Amino acid sequence: MEKLIKQWLLEPWVLKLVITIVGLLVIRLILGTLRRNLPRYVKESQARYRVRKLISLGGYLLVLLFLALVFKKELGGLTVFLGLASAGLAFALQEVIISLAGGIAIATGNFYNTGDRIKIGGITGDVFDIGVLSTTLMECGEWVKADLPTGRLVRLANSQIFREPVFNYSVDFPFLWDEITIPIKYGTNYNLAQEIFTRTLTEVVGDYVEYAKRAWKDIVTEYFTEEAMIDPEVTLTFHDNWIELTGRFITDYRKRRHTKDKIFTRLLEEIDKTDGQVGIATTTFELAESPPLHVRLTGT
Repeated sequence: MEKLIKQWLLEPWVLKLVITIVGLLVIRLILGTLRRNLPRYVKESQARYRVRKLISLGGYLLVLLFLALVFKKELGGLTVFLGLASAGLAFALQEVIISLAGGIAIATGNFYNTGDRIKIGGITGDVFDIGVLSTTLMECGEWVKADLPTGRLVRLANSQIFREPVFNYSVDFPFLWDEITIPIKYGTNYNLAQEIFTRTLTEVVGDYVEYAKRAWKDIVTEYFTEEAMIDPEVTLTFHDNWIELTGRFITDYRKRRHTKDKIFTRLLEEIDKTDGQVGIATTTFELAESPPLHVRLTGT
């Protein structure tokens, strides 16, 4: 019996199977140790995420290399078969191959990173995870206003970056220009209204402006573009029923609703202090001609 076991263990395929099992267990132990301990030394969350992804990718490559070394003779015999089957596999797995290429492009082309807010294929969301074949987003917008999260996770194939434009809200320049319009009554002090509007914007978004100016300098240095108007600006136009003031300002892309709430609140407070010099307009209608009115009285 002992002799039979020894002969069985000396079989080439059995020996390779044992080597494979032991090697995979060792690789799993090494990767598990790295995954638990290495991210502890990285303080920034984005960097920790990248470290975990690199460990996982390195594990896949190490397993493939190990298996290729163990079964190199067997793989040599499969070369002709794989060459004949490659065309069929490429056609059958074209979406997977394009998604894999998209994953490589995302990793090397700075399309977006985890934590970025993007819009692709008509879907807006914050990037939760970037996989080899797909990207996971926390959806924003849809039935929720002001680009707030809806709670739904959306998984998109990485091949989408070759088919759809990618809008990135946060890469390089993490600010957005936004606008608020308010209607002012004719006959009121529109100069005072414009002054109040400008002062309010400056007070609310003044901190954003300084950060945005520094960020825009980096944009001008890296890309072919010109200086932009970062400071708040209020412009005036008039319509049939009111004077319209439009305030343009810079804001953090994650705080659009909060910023607008502060601006509107301050505007109402300041307008109330003018004692009627500035009034918010409402829609009015002018009746040019009244239709004929016929009244018939009947006795009872």
